[in-house]
Amino acid sequence: MTNIKQSVTDPKRKKNLLNVKLIKREDITNDLLKIWIEKPNGYTFKPGQYCTIGINGIERAYSIVSAPYEKNIELFVELVPENEGGALTPLIWKLSPDDPITIRPRAKGIFVFNDQWQNHLLLATVTGVVPYVSFIRDYIKKIENHEVKNDRHKMHVLMGASYLDEFSYDEELKSAALKYPDLVAFVPSVSRPNESKNSDWSGTTGRVNMLVRDYANDNSLSPNDTLIYACGHPGMIEDVKEKMIPLGFTIDEERFWKED
Repeated sequence: MTNIKQSVTDPKRKKNLLNVKLIKREDITNDLLKIWIEKPNGYTFKPGQYCTIGINGIERAYSIVSAPYEKNIELFVELVPENEGGALTPLIWKLSPDDPITIRPRAKGIFVFNDQWQNHLLLATVTGVVPYVSFIRDYIKKIENHEVKNDRHKMHVLMGASYLDEFSYDEELKSAALKYPDLVAFVPSVSRPNESKNSDWSGTTGRVNMLVRDYANDNSLSPNDTLIYACGHPGMIEDVKEKMIPLGFTIDEERFWKED
């Protein structure tokens, strides 16, 4: 997802950087990109945490799409053009396979899966879906390895976007919901259904912060057994908090700013 922390410019810490290479890239739209980079030996993280990568000394933090068991680190990045203050993402857009990238040796972040709750209402805007993909990949792998049961938790993913081509992980999430209906429910929603780019859209419409209360009611989600996660645009998060905290819900949040 788009960077969630400010860059770090302390030159004393650069000696701790690890050198990796870009494995591959997948261009989604003109301003959305998936990249896969090498995972250093011994690099560990929890689903939902972020890594800090850099090019030519410019660093930013990105939530990790991949689950811990995967060979490489997958990231989902939104472009910020240079004329809008972009520093790292214009450099990422120029990358080709085998190009060098630096990564800090430790993943960080506390926006992680909380297994103390039965229901998990996961709200996202575009790149904000990243930690949830990691949650779900990790949990499905544990089901397949008979480490957990698939009826212990239910993850409800409400993903909002302006345009349908921004649903970069929709097929994966739809597949997970079909294969593991007791674990995953997925509702994508476009906020601009009348625009020509969405002419083929026939699904849910509206911003996720406008849908969350009805969704919770319709699915009998209670403040006693449901944790709400909100990841993405600060405006979405604030509106969700205003709507759901008075109803007794607990909210875990991770904000990002389009500033890199």
